[in-house]
Amino acid sequence: MTRRSVVVGHGAYLPEKILTNNDISKFIDTSDEWIAGRTGIRERHIAAEGELTSHLATKAAEQALARAGMTGADIDVIVLGTTTPDETFPAAATKVQMAIGADHAFAFDVQAACSGFVYALAMADNFIRLGQARNALVIGAETFSRLLDWNDRTTCVLFGDGAGAVVLRAEEGNGTSDDRGILSTHLHSDGRQHDLLYADGGPSLNQQAGVVRMQGQEVFRHAVTRLSGVLHEALEANGLAPEDVDWLVPHQANRRILESTAKKLGLPIEKMVVTVDKHANTSAASIPLALAQAVDDGRIKRGDLVLMEAMGAGFTWAAAAVRW
Repeated sequence: MTRRSVVVGHGAYLPEKILTNNDISKFIDTSDEWIAGRTGIRERHIAAEGELTSHLATKAAEQALARAGMTGADIDVIVLGTTTPDETFPAAATKVQMAIGADHAFAFDVQAACSGFVYALAMADNFIRLGQARNALVIGAETFSRLLDWNDRTTCVLFGDGAGAVVLRAEEGNGTSDDRGILSTHLHSDGRQHDLLYADGGPSLNQQAGVVRMQGQEVFRHAVTRLSGVLHEALEANGLAPEDVDWLVPHQANRRILESTAKKLGLPIEKMVVTVDKHANTSAASIPLALAQAVDDGRIKRGDLVLMEAMGAGFTWAAAAVRW
């Protein structure tokens, strides 16, 4: 028998405020046609003043726990993927822990930029596989709008805020790709590409949070190659082929990246969950937000093979194969 991490609950939260492309065009030289044509983005959600990453994360976590039929007291570990914690320290995950009453859980943040949720999922899965936890709460949450230079039209149009979460429970499987739960996770990084995507601030650097700086065309080129590669890696690790995939849930960075990745994988675009038009790029929150939408609208069903993939600054990139 093999110990598996099975998804038993999911949750999502988006801030109330919606900022459309037309709204942005009122204060910067751009247009809905320009943004949507290059990215597929039409609108994004923006956190209210005083609404913090931990607040978004808590709302998503509470929904996931309710759907799992659990409370915070049932959780052994909380892993929060985020690039925008409330404070330099402590971890935003500890604020979620307090808010949901997960008194005996241990909690920490993972910073892998847009790959943060898959990294966090891998950490939680490993704790469960090793028997160090039975129930895990995994969250991706961001207030990425607070890392933007709103005078830079090449970056400010791309991002939004939100949070998504899943609850994992230890169950026994047979050790095959037919098992429910996380089948495998695959994590990578390459620090040599730092200058292509980064925030120009930090406590050690200049005592500021900084804003996003990006060389978009170079990021696009690396993303398509690395994402298709890590997806093939996930399939091969489980003895699967692209035709076995029911749903691809990608990091929602750019519609063109999504389409190019699907093409390289040989997967019909109809099998890809796309939310970038409504959410924009929510960094570590984008995959769990897309997951929640696809489960809620009935596309993802029990027993489906779901692939997740993401790439972010660092560079980091990652994939997970999950039997729903």
